[in-house]
Amino acid sequence: MKKRTIISAVMLLLVSSMFITTFESCKKTPHKNIGLQLYSIRDSIMRDVPGAVAKVAKMGYTFVEPAGYGEGKFYGMDPAAFKALCESNGMPVISSHTGQSLPDSANWDKVMAWWDECIASHKAAGCKFLVQPFMGGEAYRSLDTLKRYCDYFNLIGEKCNAAGIRFGYHNHDREFSTQLDGQTIYNFMLENTDPAKVMFEIDLYWAVVGGANPVDYFNKYPGRFELWHIKDKEEIGASGMMDFASIWAGAEKSGMKYGIVEVERYNFDVYTSCQKSIDFLNAAEYVKMPL
Repeated sequence: MKKRTIISAVMLLLVSSMFITTFESCKKTPHKNIGLQLYSIRDSIMRDVPGAVAKVAKMGYTFVEPAGYGEGKFYGMDPAAFKALCESNGMPVISSHTGQSLPDSANWDKVMAWWDECIASHKAAGCKFLVQPFMGGEAYRSLDTLKRYCDYFNLIGEKCNAAGIRFGYHNHDREFSTQLDGQTIYNFMLENTDPAKVMFEIDLYWAVVGGANPVDYFNKYPGRFELWHIKDKEEIGASGMMDFASIWAGAEKSGMKYGIVEVERYNFDVYTSCQKSIDFLNAAEYVKMPL
């Protein structure tokens, strides 16, 4: 009887020790302010919005950036309802991807009316940032057209400012790899948009694919990159081609306020890929995120 009691006490001590070790390990793992671009789960969220949002929250993401705005709704939900859903899962809607191509005189009024409704909807959803993630192909063929895009973005930025929202542009690789009259498209955009009206959401992966070093841009255009898309070829850290440690050294100079994971291609199912991505960032000591 005494022997059995001693064995039970030893087992209890071992279990308690394991629990304390696990608890201490969890305390050491930083819980960082990292968002998810919901395009990462684009097929899943269209099938079940509440279920998808709940899964994202369980991974440890602290906010979301939707890419499902249309006709005044987010993934078919009214802005206030979508805001409530996300916030009930502990994730505010910080930013959103949407936009319109450069209008001409024939559809100018219609596009401006679209923007007015869009901005009002995003304000109702609680967004701090509204990001256009594209330009028409004509912007990559003519410097004059690109300049008109810059003027257009300045105008939309002014509209967003009036509603207390920051407007910005999200790049892909062509903005870095294409030159017009000897000028790199991304540089031209930075130099021909008003910093008070237009910020930039730099996609780190597409910048590297386009042949650019993000840190060079942080040094040349400090403060312009208020949002980052943290991306890799597949899951964050999987390819080995992204020198995230060096990039993070320029975070403060870049002006980064929020970092957002986007996973476009996967080695696993979408939720596993998104989980591995945030786990990588939470474990990396050099990853410092603004609160």
